[in-house]
Amino acid sequence: MNNAPKPNIEDLPTLGQLRRSSLIAAIGAVAIGVMVYLPAEYGTDPTGAGSILGLTEMGEIKQQLAAEAAADEPLHGGDESSSLMNDIFGLFVSTAHAQEAWQDEITFTLAPGESTEIKATMQEGVTLTYAWAATGGRINFDLHAHAGSDAVTYEKGRGQTSREGSFETPFAGDHGWFWRNRDSADVTVTLQLRGDYSEIVNSE
Repeated sequence: MNNAPKPNIEDLPTLGQLRRSSLIAAIGAVAIGVMVYLPAEYGTDPTGAGSILGLTEMGEIKQQLAAEAAADEPLHGGDESSSLMNDIFGLFVSTAHAQEAWQDEITFTLAPGESTEIKATMQEGVTLTYAWAATGGRINFDLHAHAGSDAVTYEKGRGQTSREGSFETPFAGDHGWFWRNRDSADVTVTLQLRGDYSEIVNSE
């Protein structure tokens, strides 16, 4: 068994030489990437060396082929599983949408200065979900209820164009909105409702 000769300390590279070699190697790698890899793979030639070496054209062809393959992908059988998943997802969305569908949609128009009330007849401890939007102008509203000595104001506003939300009834009775148009033009309001109510009461 032969023992390798132990190197002399003087023959080993210094720390400065190692750093310099590493820096040169890094610069070389960057140069190769910019002048060779980018033109050959992506058709990008920031230095012009790729065009001289004929690499830029090769990269442009690769990119064109990749784009064509991506455009053709939905046409092949590999997309069948994705299409099936989309169908299943659409079924769940349709079912969820059906469960969340509005029970009633009411549209009315108020001339300047006109008012109306729209309320839902509800029992105590049930929920009403609503959304409304005004077009043509703004509207004042008061969302409230009163029955005998019981009264509650859920929300009110002036010069509004839309609202959405829900509330739980603290007592049985007619719960809903008083609307008044204080604008100078007709305002049309579309009100959508969903919840535990027995009927809609509309009084002008």
